[in-house]
Amino acid sequence: MDSQLLDVHTGDREVVLDITDDCSAFVRDRGDGLLHVFVPHATAGIAVLETGAGSDDDLLATLGDLLPADDRWQHRHGSRGHGRSHVMPALVPPYATVPVVGGRLALGTWQSICLVDLNVDNPDRQLRLSFLAG
Repeated sequence: MDSQLLDVHTGDREVVLDITDDCSAFVRDRGDGLLHVFVPHATAGIAVLETGAGSDDDLLATLGDLLPADDRWQHRHGSRGHGRSHVMPALVPPYATVPVVGGRLALGTWQSICLVDLNVDNPDRQLRLSFLAG
């Protein structure tokens, strides 16, 4: 297994950040296998979805409806509603696995690999990309 860390800056806003290009570069010329993407943070997740056509904004809006940034959360440190960020990985898991064929991600036409981060208190994230040869 080969592994690499990827540092990303998400800033001070909720974000769906497309990391597909970084993932593609990591698996390029590696043959067949699996790419596993993992974000070792308690308040972020990985999603495979269409971006650029509004789906990324729709995901943030849906998470906002399901997990409002208010005072209902037991986990209360950080900014208002921060506890929801700790619940989000139960809905958007902190990992995804994607097939790699001939050194290329075997994603569907409109699929992208994205980091989902609602935590406005932590502007920097680290992801682990791992390639498991087939």
